[in-house]
Amino acid sequence: MPKLGMEPLRRKALVDAALKAIGHHGSLSVTMSEIARTAGVSPALAHHYFGSKEQLLIETIRSLLRQLREDGVAALRAAETPRARISAIIRVSFQADQFAPETVAAWLAFYTEAQRSEETRRLLVLYARRLRSNLLDALKGLTPRAEAEQIAEGTAAMIDGLYLRQSLRAVPLSIETSISLVESYVRQHLEDMACPQ
Repeated sequence: MPKLGMEPLRRKALVDAALKAIGHHGSLSVTMSEIARTAGVSPALAHHYFGSKEQLLIETIRSLLRQLREDGVAALRAAETPRARISAIIRVSFQADQFAPETVAAWLAFYTEAQRSEETRRLLVLYARRLRSNLLDALKGLTPRAEAEQIAEGTAAMIDGLYLRQSLRAVPLSIETSISLVESYVRQHLEDMACPQ
């Protein structure tokens, strides 16, 4: 019988182990036994807490998205200007825990899975909408709506594209380089909007 109070700790350990195993394999082809072994629990206990590997994988992506949302909310609260809010969103997108090679590999695996899994697709669509909404909210004080939408779409696409590039590991980019590239994109487009040709 599981010890009282251990469930939240073991569930978190299993989610962390799933993320690590997915990142190591570069796909969702990991087994519940591999994940359980990495977490230091039995496969039976892993099934007890999550029911199936699919449910554990869904909870793993929810955990990533929850952390990203919490970090984003905190960063946006600290930002005092619309431009600072954009920078906060960019910086949170490339935090060390989100941009670590294993986590990037897991993100890529989840994007692939979204082609087959409606629940995974729904979660990733929610993430994309939240990113776009946060960017638009910050941009609305700096540029007209149509231009704000264009910059928000481009910024989100750059963030996602840099994650794809990072997953290739051929020419890994540092966090600061990635942030600088996206910041440069935003800065250039805001300057172009302010000084039309």
